[in-house]
Amino acid sequence: MHKPVFITFFNIWSQYAFNHLVLFVSLLIVCSSLPSLFCLPFMAPIFSLFLSFVMLSWSIAQGQGPPSPGYSPSTSVRTVKFDQVFRNLWGPQHQRADQDSITIWLDKTSGSGFKSIQPYQSGYFGAAMKLQPGYTAGVITSFYLSNNEDHPGNHDEIDIEFLGTTPDELYTLQTNVYIKGSGDGNIIGREMKFHLWFDPTQDFHNYAALWTPSEIIFFVDDVPIRRYTRKSEATFPTRPMWVYGSIWDASTWATDNGRYKANYNYQPFVGRYTNFKISGCIAGGPASCRPPSVSPSDTGSLSQQQLAAMNWVQRNYLVYDYCQDPKRDHGQIPEC
Repeated sequence: MHKPVFITFFNIWSQYAFNHLVLFVSLLIVCSSLPSLFCLPFMAPIFSLFLSFVMLSWSIAQGQGPPSPGYSPSTSVRTVKFDQVFRNLWGPQHQRADQDSITIWLDKTSGSGFKSIQPYQSGYFGAAMKLQPGYTAGVITSFYLSNNEDHPGNHDEIDIEFLGTTPDELYTLQTNVYIKGSGDGNIIGREMKFHLWFDPTQDFHNYAALWTPSEIIFFVDDVPIRRYTRKSEATFPTRPMWVYGSIWDASTWATDNGRYKANYNYQPFVGRYTNFKISGCIAGGPASCRPPSVSPSDTGSLSQQQLAAMNWVQRNYLVYDYCQDPKRDHGQIPEC
């Protein structure tokens, strides 16, 4: 996968600045033995160019993040305690929870996962996550909605998944939507993959998905990064789903299509979750229930400022779009 355009651009400018620094120092050495009047006409413009490149590189470095979306939907959703909403699903010996957070890990014996107590029909589902640094190839750390246990082989899913990586590469955030996922024997994913404008191993960052009857929106630190709209019942999940978190070995496909596998010399692989934001309509609940709005307007639609932020992220950090993949059978993904 290629690096984000913005980071590549920054690296090019940085190389220019370095080259001009080398030229400036070289001229300074040569000019030390020559009359100053001879050197000044050459030194001044080169030094000026060097300063310009340094300032531009600095401003780029300071501005790698997206423009402000103008609204933070997570602030309108209350934080819930882990044990109020979730229970252990598997790997209890690889799980450490308190009221506000949970740590799960994978080693060669097992991974771990948790599941919500209730299924939901729609809502806003978010958590702050911090990822493992270093070699994590083959490892998936996820937060997602699914009804796989209710509809095995024919399930729906809304995924926020981090694909493990090697130390010289960036983490990939994969967003995905399944609709009656593999009922015909073929898994039909709708993946959009992103790199991030920060290092997700250094601190907690907020990741969320809004699921309404008409659209699904994925957020990173309140910045919308993807919007999946309902174009037909056949291409949109409508059945109740549970909320999950897990860490597991997906060596067959997770990193560079399975080229790099999980290496248990680096175990344990740890995923940390906190600041859970859950505001959903419970399955079987009142018909009047509505998911929260994620924009300044009560209509729920993204504002123009939010759309501009999302478009900026997709221009600069999107690294895969299933709709643009010529290897995909577009007869299976008519929404494209």
